[in-house]
Amino acid sequence: MPRHDVRHAVGRRSFLALTGGAILGLSACAPQAATVAGPEAAGKLPSGAPPPGTELSIAVRTTRLQLGPAGLQKDLAFTVSQWPNLSAGPDIIQGFRAHSIDVASNAGIPPIQAAAIGVGAKIVAVQVRNHPSYVFATAPGSDITRVEDFRGKKIGFSQGQAQGVVVLRALKKAGLSNSDVKLVALPSTQFLTALQSKQVDVAPLGEPTLTKYLSQYAKDGARGVTTDVVDLLTVLWAPDEVLHDDAKAAAVRNFIPLWARGLVWAWENGDEWINTYYVKDQGVTVADGRRIVASLNKPQFPASWDKAIQWEQETADLMAEGGFVPKQDVTGLFDRRFEGLAAQAVPATYRETS
Repeated sequence: MPRHDVRHAVGRRSFLALTGGAILGLSACAPQAATVAGPEAAGKLPSGAPPPGTELSIAVRTTRLQLGPAGLQKDLAFTVSQWPNLSAGPDIIQGFRAHSIDVASNAGIPPIQAAAIGVGAKIVAVQVRNHPSYVFATAPGSDITRVEDFRGKKIGFSQGQAQGVVVLRALKKAGLSNSDVKLVALPSTQFLTALQSKQVDVAPLGEPTLTKYLSQYAKDGARGVTTDVVDLLTVLWAPDEVLHDDAKAAAVRNFIPLWARGLVWAWENGDEWINTYYVKDQGVTVADGRRIVASLNKPQFPASWDKAIQWEQETADLMAEGGFVPKQDVTGLFDRRFEGLAAQAVPATYRETS
C-alpha cells in the first residue's frame, strides 16, 4: 500500500471493523455531516432521588472496586443491574448501541468517534490529567529510542481510543505526518500481541499493561519511549436515551459524586488500592503496583468544563485533519446540566479551577 494511502487504511471502515460492524447501518451518512453531535438533553436535571426500581448498567470497573472499601456503597440510590467489564471505546459504543450499557468511563476520543458514526451520547463528568499517562513501548529488538525514530515504522493505532490520539499528537509534535509512518489499525487490547510478534514496531501502553510487558520483554530489547504528550480527559458518558429518561438521569446524577469520591479514596488509600486493584484484579506485584501509583498524579475535577471542551475540540480537529472523522463541533457532546457535580463532591484540593 502506498504510504500516502495509510490514513485511509485506518479510517472509518477500520473503526467499524474493530466494533464488529455493529454500527455499520448508522455510518453511511456520517462523512457528510458538518456536525454530528446529538441534541441537548431536554429539560432541567432531576434534583431528587431516582424513583424506586431505577437501574443502571455501569461499565466503570474501578468504581465497582472502590465503592465497598471507600464506604460509598450505601450512598447508591439506585440498583446497578450489572457492571460490565468493558473499557475500550469501541466496546462501549457497541454496548450503547445494544442498550446494554448506561454509563461508562473513557478518554475523550470515544465520544468523538461515537458522534461521527451517529451514536448519540453525552459526557456527564470530567476528570483531567495534566501529565502523560501513556508510554510508547517498542517491539523486542527495536532500535527506536525517540519519537523521531518512528519515521517509516509500524505503529499500533486505535482511532476510537485514547491511544489513537496520543499517537497523532506525538507525531505532530515531532514534526511527522501520518504518511511518514505506517499506522496499523488494531484495538488496544491487541497491542501486546502485536508488539510481541513484531506485527508493529511501537504502540502506546498505559499502566499496568506497560509494566507487565516490559517485565517480560525488556531483556529482549523492548523499551519504553516517554513523551510529554498528555491525554487530558477521563470522562463519564451516557447514551442520549439514558439522559432523556428522568429516572435514569437522576441515577446518573447520584452516581457522579460517588465516582469522584471513589477516585479520591483510591488516591488517599494507596496501599489498600494497590492490593485491591493492581495486585488482586490486574495481577501485578505489590512493588510494581507501588511504582505505578507513585508515577500517577492526584485526580483533578474541573469546576468548569471550558478547558475540557477546548481540548476535545482540538482532538476532534486533529482527527478530522487525518481523515478519520468528519469535522464536528464538540460542544454538543457535553451535557452541561451535570457540569461541576464531580468537583463539588470532592475536597477543594482535588478541584481544578484554572
